Amino acid sequence: MLRAGCRVADSLKQTPLHAFHRQQGGRMVNFAGWSMPVQYALSHLESHLHTRQHCSLFDVSHMLQTKVFGRDRVKFMESLVVGDIAELKPDQGTLSLFTNEEGGILDDLIVTNTSEQHLYVVSNAGCREKDWALMQGRAEELRATGGDVHLEVSENALLALQGPSAVQVLQTGVSDDLAKLPFMSSAVMGVFGVPGCRVTRCGYTGEDGVEISVPVGRAVELVELLLRDPQVQLAGLAARDSLRLEAGLCLYGNDIDETTTPVEAALVWTLGKRRREAMDFPGARVIVPQIKGKVKRKRVGLISTGPPIRPHMPILSPEGRPIGEVTSGCPSPCLKKNVAMGYVAGEQSRVGTVLAVEVRKKSCPALVTRMPFVPTRYYTLK
Repeated sequence: MLRAGCRVADSLKQTPLHAFHRQQGGRMVNFAGWSMPVQYALSHLESHLHTRQHCSLFDVSHMLQTKVFGRDRVKFMESLVVGDIAELKPDQGTLSLFTNEEGGILDDLIVTNTSEQHLYVVSNAGCREKDWALMQGRAEELRATGGDVHLEVSENALLALQGPSAVQVLQTGVSDDLAKLPFMSSAVMGVFGVPGCRVTRCGYTGEDGVEISVPVGRAVELVELLLRDPQVQLAGLAARDSLRLEAGLCLYGNDIDETTTPVEAALVWTLGKRRREAMDFPGARVIVPQIKGKVKRKRVGLISTGPPIRPHMPILSPEGRPIGEVTSGCPSPCLKKNVAMGYVAGEQSRVGTVLAVEVRKKSCPALVTRMPFVPTRYYTLK
């Protein structure tokens, strides 16, 4: 969870925008070993709602950006993830999962099959060292048997422009027609005069928007250019967390980890059909039988009124028996109710089931609810 009360030490890693955040009044906190802004002048609530109504700019440069080259790059990636990477069209991406042989999730990531003859991979900051070691280790194994694959860490900054007006704002600064860039597709273009930016239509808020991988030396310049539009406001980790929770999106380390499988986490859709049939991804012998069988626990959405629901609070059966635990929770600025996700016993996971959450020793009613809690607005071609 975001630890807003942490004191930011000098030893923390810094993004290329660190000094800029301070100049803009960003309140810096420790997030996964990085000094990151939790919020700016706008309150958490104001920033959240501004993103839903207009658009906000987030610094996500702490994420690991990796390029995978070589004729065996798809074989390499499919030896690590559950998705069908071979089926991706040029400049198309997909959310996928690194898994271990026990079926546990090592991290979630986005893999894009670029038209520049490499895969572009974005994975979580909190798993940066683990992910890099995993990929490097597998690449060395492949090369030892004659495989052709090599990795390169991108030093680019990464910006996320998110919200219903994000693409309208961006379109004024690019020559490419963004109406032809659907959700989970990507293209390299100049952005407000900054050449060589990779623009990917994706994000972590449930809104339409893009992530822009920008050469590090031009990152501050691009941010300042984007902020010239009054619709754009800087936003930090606090709004990012509540936005992704309303959208029903997992936070690695909270909602998914090495002890959860894709089936338990309700992420079966990430498993490529061909991969399921071939059972050729890490942990397939555990994961595939779970799809048609039963799992002991399942990730669910919960809505409640009353005091806020927070991570690690016990989820109770109607009789008051502990049946699971909250993994993420907060008051929803859009719904004016508490939203949460957590794991419960399989038989209690059906939408509409009335449960309870123990909040400060009191039992508060909670309803198992379909996610996302707030409808997503991803842009798809008709």
